[in-house]
Amino acid sequence: MYTVAVQRELIAQHFLIGGDFGPENQPHSHHYRVEVRLAGRSLDSHGFLVDIDEVAALLAELLEIYRDKTLNHLPEFQGLNPSIEHLCRLLCRRLAGRLNRRNLATVTVVIRESDVAWAACTEDMTCP
Repeated sequence: MYTVAVQRELIAQHFLIGGDFGPENQPHSHHYRVEVRLAGRSLDSHGFLVDIDEVAALLAELLEIYRDKTLNHLPEFQGLNPSIEHLCRLLCRRLAGRLNRRNLATVTVVIRESDVAWAACTEDMTCP
């Protein structure tokens, strides 16, 4: 299995809802590190799993939706706690939908909000 990864950074704001999360209930910013990991069993005719530049550009485009925004105010977070888990899922599904390649088995998005806290979501590309 081959794996290729691309990282970008994102600063966005949020506040947690639905419980007593202390200071996290107040609006605050996070400096997120977002990593996309693509895995597959075969390479294309150029010897690539995917074109890294294409993936980097796609990730940068998707992150612009969230950059310097308050996640709570975006339509995709209506009724959701704007956790890094939900942000991972949203990014992962959007990326998987735009990276429709026969040789990809999985798309994983990992978001680190600090050196000790992170979340990940994986989409299986082999399921119909």
